[in-house]
Amino acid sequence: MKNNKIRVENLGIIDYQSAWDYQEKIFQATIAIKISNRDRHTENALETPNYLIFCEHPHVYTLGKSGKEGNLLASESDLIAKQATYYRTNRGGDITYHGYGQLVVYPILDLDNFYTDVHRYMRDLEEVVILTLADFGIAARRVKGLTGVWLGEENNPRKICAMGVKMSRWVSMHGLALNVSTDLSYFGQIIPCGITDKGVTSMEKELVRKISLEEVSEIMLKHFIKVFGFTLS
Repeated sequence: MKNNKIRVENLGIIDYQSAWDYQEKIFQATIAIKISNRDRHTENALETPNYLIFCEHPHVYTLGKSGKEGNLLASESDLIAKQATYYRTNRGGDITYHGYGQLVVYPILDLDNFYTDVHRYMRDLEEVVILTLADFGIAARRVKGLTGVWLGEENNPRKICAMGVKMSRWVSMHGLALNVSTDLSYFGQIIPCGITDKGVTSMEKELVRKISLEEVSEIMLKHFIKVFGFTLS
């Protein structure tokens, strides 16, 4: 039974661990439904839910399961001075920063409801962000061989959106982080995504004006619905 309905939640400002725990609760519950459905006839199968969680985190650095500890340049005292925390996570990718003024989105989807293709899923996440930025007059693009969304020329791109996901039994968690009005100085404490020769930027820096996360969230939701074919539950 395929379900394209999406439940949208905005958690506001929430610490990273609490948001991670909440994701895990939904993620594991969805997997449990899929496992139970193996013992049911198709007509009795339970519907799996899809969630789209918007939030903002206090200062935190997170390292993906394949990331290198050395890409965190800050010492423990530096983290304390920056009022930042640090977590090793179970998502893909390397190290990144989350903080105030950054829009974080966690899609917890059963891709069996849509398509079972991780590469397409990542490209669709990028497409949502590219379309969102276009609505603000920002021309964004992909960079060959690198995940995320970038601005600028091929030989000198600037990253505006980082991505990293976890997938099990075609259920996704973690997601994307779009720099809206982010304090970019915090990226100076890491080698973002393990990439040494490319910079980072934000919507506010590019447009030289204030932008609210609420405005960006509304526009991004519109493009999630368009790209994935969601129906609001």
